[in-house]
Amino acid sequence: QVQFVESGGGWVQPGGSLRLSCSVAGFTFTKYTMSWIRQCPGKGLEWVSSIDKDGENPSYRNDVKGRFTISRDNTENTLYLQMDNLQPDDTAMYYCAKGRPGEPVYQREGQGTQVTVSS
Repeated sequence: QVQFVESGGGWVQPGGSLRLSCSVAGFTFTKYTMSWIRQCPGKGLEWVSSIDKDGENPSYRNDVKGRFTISRDNTENTLYLQMDNLQPDDTAMYYCAKGRPGEPVYQREGQGTQVTVSS
């Protein structure tokens, strides 16, 4: 059974930092690109970042470039998202996913972790 368990969210003031984690099970983690997806209040799901199966070639949406860093630990089947200089527009439920949106292997089934940025 595929499982995604996201954690690390919380409330921070603008300019603060959080590190999200996603522990996965039920598939061979090392074979897949992994992604972070978010849903901001009142908006649809949006892609945030992806990293390939070897932990290389990270990619980011434009508005988080330079502030967010995606990484993975293939020995622990865990995906990370370091988020620095958080802004109110980053407030969202964050999810991890297998593959990239639109790919046949794309799968997102976790409960997500809530990030709230406000003063």
